[in-house]
Amino acid sequence: MAPAAPKSGDVLFASVDRVNAELFTLTYGAIVRQLITDLEDVEEVNKQLDQMGYNIGVRLVDEFLAKSSVSRCVDFRETADVIAKVGFKMFLGVTASVTNWDAEGTTCSLILEDNPLVDFVELPDTCQGLHYCNILSGVVRGALEMVSMKTEVTWLRDMLRGDDVFELQVKLLKQVPEEYPYKDDE
Repeated sequence: MAPAAPKSGDVLFASVDRVNAELFTLTYGAIVRQLITDLEDVEEVNKQLDQMGYNIGVRLVDEFLAKSSVSRCVDFRETADVIAKVGFKMFLGVTASVTNWDAEGTTCSLILEDNPLVDFVELPDTCQGLHYCNILSGVVRGALEMVSMKTEVTWLRDMLRGDDVFELQVKLLKQVPEEYPYKDDE
């Protein structure tokens, strides 16, 4: 029997159980607001959002691999494209474009023109250092780490700060060799 063909982001988005988008957006906003109140330091809030996203990404990759039928990507370039076209569509309902590759093929940008996390959001002047969507950088970092790619993910542009798009820079630090608990051939 031939392996199932990989599903597109649109097909996956239509088949995944979802919560109401407004409920999701408002709940995320409440979490960010509570972190700001509790931690009182925007940089600490950024770290917490990134860590929360990392923990989500570590677990989300299993669901993504199970439901998407995506086979192992051959390189970082293909992996970035799958994240942008299938992963973002499957879980957020939007697609990203992959641009700004460096010569080595280890750094790129994921451009989001639409981001459902920021509906109804305006940052006050006291929160200008806040990366409101920092949870997304953590999700990408955590998911990539689970497929043996150690990365650094940072925000370059943010529409909440007046930019025209949301831009995440993803830099591959190293490809971690897979370790198996035992040898099959002995």
